[in-house]
Amino acid sequence: MRMTEEQIQTLIDEYSDAIFRLAYSYLKNRADAEDVMQETLLKRYIETKAFDSPEHERCWLFRVAANECKKILRSPWKRRTGPLDEMEDVPCFDTPAQSELFRQVMALPPKYRAAIYLHYYEGFPVRDIAAAMNANPSTVQTWLMRARGQLQAKLKEAESL
Repeated sequence: MRMTEEQIQTLIDEYSDAIFRLAYSYLKNRADAEDVMQETLLKRYIETKAFDSPEHERCWLFRVAANECKKILRSPWKRRTGPLDEMEDVPCFDTPAQSELFRQVMALPPKYRAAIYLHYYEGFPVRDIAAAMNANPSTVQTWLMRARGQLQAKLKEAESL
């Protein structure tokens, strides 16, 4: 059964920002993150199966987005090309501390960035992150623990400078 225009608009309003932020945490590129967001929402529009609950749909959307990001990261084009300029595409923050935290999170490996984002910004429990990222829950817990450890060390180092 196809979605109505109202359902599509609700889906876009509810999930587009969160999907974009997840994709940006993986890819560190605004244009690629927008592509992933659009591709994910298009796949949901095309998907005809009914979801058991809104949580099931949400988890499905984040899994599709994570897989789209991984596909881009694996592509030969992405591995052989670089940015046109050295200026990073970073958002503006209210305080230097927020800016530094963002910079350090973005320096983490993609799987750590995504786990941190889904857990702390989107409020996903570990089991849902594992489902979205095709990993075991214990693996996700390890990623979160390692990411927190790396962030703690880097932030202490930056604070002492």
